[in-house]
Amino acid sequence: MKNKKLLWLVSLLAMLTFVLAACAGDGESESKSEGEGSGEEGSGSGGDLVIALPSDIVSLSPQGANDIPSGQVADNIYETLTVLDENQEPQPSLAKEWKEVDETTWEFQLQEGVKFHDGEALTAEVVKKNFDRLVDEKIASPRAFLFEAVESVEAKDDLTLVIKLKYPYAPLLANLAHNGTAIMSPKIIDEDYAQMEDGGDADAYINKNPMGTGPFKLDEWKAGEEVVISRNDDYWGDKAKLDTAKFKVVSEQSARVAELETSVAHVADQIGPNNISRVEGMDGASVLQEPSTSLAYVGFNLKKEPFDDKKVRQAVSMAINKEEIISGVYNNVGIPAKGPLAPPVFGYDENVAGLEFDVEKAKELLAEAGYEDGFKTTIWTNDNEQRVDTAVTIQNQLKEIGVEVEIEELEWGAFLDRTSNGEHDMFVLGWSTSTGDADYGMYPLFHSSALGETGNRTFLENEELDKILDEARRSSDREERQKLYTEAQEMLVDLAPMIYTHHQEYLLGVSDKVKDFGINAEGIYQIKQAYIEE
Repeated sequence: MKNKKLLWLVSLLAMLTFVLAACAGDGESESKSEGEGSGEEGSGSGGDLVIALPSDIVSLSPQGANDIPSGQVADNIYETLTVLDENQEPQPSLAKEWKEVDETTWEFQLQEGVKFHDGEALTAEVVKKNFDRLVDEKIASPRAFLFEAVESVEAKDDLTLVIKLKYPYAPLLANLAHNGTAIMSPKIIDEDYAQMEDGGDADAYINKNPMGTGPFKLDEWKAGEEVVISRNDDYWGDKAKLDTAKFKVVSEQSARVAELETSVAHVADQIGPNNISRVEGMDGASVLQEPSTSLAYVGFNLKKEPFDDKKVRQAVSMAINKEEIISGVYNNVGIPAKGPLAPPVFGYDENVAGLEFDVEKAKELLAEAGYEDGFKTTIWTNDNEQRVDTAVTIQNQLKEIGVEVEIEELEWGAFLDRTSNGEHDMFVLGWSTSTGDADYGMYPLFHSSALGETGNRTFLENEELDKILDEARRSSDREERQKLYTEAQEMLVDLAPMIYTHHQEYLLGVSDKVKDFGINAEGIYQIKQAYIEE
């Protein structure tokens, strides 16, 4: 594992090859059918893995949050109907096979003999119960958009599930690999509804009693501190090798690196570009650097003045030197973004021209909008060090056009809540296109039906854009979809709801004792085959 640092262009070409071969991708780097570890003694098994990560999880319900830290844990407790292999092609998971009956009807055969952690059996009725809950307005799941195209779900018999669509929808199998569609035990769903009737919040019971079919089960969640999961020895497939995995919240980047250095943690996530040489110089650790399908961005609140004016948004965007952010904050790790889609994502168009860095043009646009003397505003960020440094860089750059920026740093949970409520002016955040398809990379970020927690925190509402995104997800023709997504990207450059800063790479420090650990392009740790070699 010694120094897996990759050149972006080499990684990009490799990823582009397999992503364009499939319409979408997400979740797993390899399928159940290829094995997830034998768990046999003597084959490399066991150990208690400790991962130092920057933020706490928000929810242990797969339907309860839309953040990556929560997904890291949920991905190991719960499972989905499909997974995606290393070529981003759908493979069997809880569904062993499927067929397209017609362009709006899909039939899935479930695995036999699968049990949840609490002993309940997996059936088609259970899957239907999960999917019905996902779109239940009383639950208000931020991941309900994954089933926007679904008309109905039916249990044909104990192990046969039928999904009927409102219209042909190309990304369906990729969406079914997203952990937002993961399957929970029917008992915890019933118990959660029961406590809601007594005045409780959705997911309150599930957060304390997560029960899936996955290779790990929850041991303990200490909010703000750590989550511990342990191997499920009754797992229906190939058992995990690790005894336990601990997701330890260590908010400061330097502290995460120190935990790796002192062997307190085996993995330090988000070490930051400035710590690459430090980790490379460690005895017994190395850097894992992998490309991503993610976007780092600075969003505007289009419901607030002056950002309700397109000229102001364009002006601020053109006053930002992205190269300076990439070089100064990210130590040249990443590439400038022209729009929301990273190059490996289906739908990306390299010919779309972004807003160029042009301070004088930015000043002209501000004057045209009536802000020739500038204005005052705030920019929010969580305690991620690169995001804070990005905010500082933007603060300094915007002084050139007379815009005074105050930086406010919020705790992660509060940051998500308040930006979803529209309380902000500007904010620094990111989005991972977790299916490798433009539908996921654009619909939840920009469609007017996805305002707030679902993903549209800029509160952009544009009927023409909505129509294009709706048409693109309804088409099964690859060329037609590409044309529509190109048009949408060109519109988004003009509408400028956010500053598309760059597409990042994942940087982790990993102990040499850890074997078969990885991170996929969507930012989810791959620990199901990992083990500790002592």
